Amino acid sequence: MAEPEDHELARRIAAAPGDKEAEVEIVRRFTPRIRLYGLRHLRDEQAALDLVQEVLMTTLVALRDGRVKDPDRLPSFVLGTCRLTVTNQRRTEYRRIRLLAEFGHTLGEASCDPGRHAALDDDRLAQCMERLSARERAVVVLTFYAERTAEEIARELGTSRGNVRVVRHRALARLHECLEAP
Repeated sequence: MAEPEDHELARRIAAAPGDKEAEVEIVRRFTPRIRLYGLRHLRDEQAALDLVQEVLMTTLVALRDGRVKDPDRLPSFVLGTCRLTVTNQRRTEYRRIRLLAEFGHTLGEASCDPGRHAALDDDRLAQCMERLSARERAVVVLTFYAERTAEEIARELGTSRGNVRVVRHRALARLHECLEAP
């Protein structure tokens, strides 16, 4: 039995997004090509492997969502995704270098001086947390301790994401005020 063509695999994934066999085959076929592109343009093995992951995830999500307009041109889609990803990485690196050149000298000045900032007292934080309402306390704990998103917290508390954000904002303002008080 002959192996399916790239475009046949792409159509299978678009038609049945759970087709793991087709997805694995796409990954198997395109991984070496993307890696070589990454090595050629990024000149670093780890960066090339990161590129492979990012491009394959982008490609598979686009296939699952039916956003690849012409499955017959899947290799062109993958190559274009490689180009865009590398361009974005370079642009980000250029911005980082430019910002460091412009503001890097101030980083040394911004170092934390223990005498300048009071150490956070655990007992005081606990007292300030007790002053919050139960809802505010729940939102703060779920956000920073359980590391949940606003959407997850909203589902758990039976409210909207916007309400979670407002409650969190007000709670943090009250905590800040309490902790800064003499």
